[in-house]
Amino acid sequence: MSLRWEHVVIDAVDPVALGRWWSAALGWDLVDDDPAEVELRPPSDGSPGILFEPVREGKQGKNRLHLDLRPDDHDAEVARLVAMGATAVDIGQGDVAWTVLADPEGNEFCVLASR
Repeated sequence: MSLRWEHVVIDAVDPVALGRWWSAALGWDLVDDDPAEVELRPPSDGSPGILFEPVREGKQGKNRLHLDLRPDDHDAEVARLVAMGATAVDIGQGDVAWTVLADPEGNEFCVLASR
């Protein structure tokens, strides 16, 4: 048996707006911006991608799955993402070497320390 990781799927009240936000945040290609299913792919090899699918209700509670992003310059990247509309959030992480942010719909993600 062979499996290939194809997508991470994120529920969104406004999948087009959220997909466009993540496309700009990651520098990924917006492959499809149909409101029923917005798809992003990395420009290099194209996988895995991210799908944004519509839901009626907003996010509630802490994510059970999140993205960890590793930048070249942690502080500059956090400042850029916040300027784009991300917000700093406290999910009980305490004093750590990364920053927890939330996208415009409240989905948490981590900006790790630079290598």
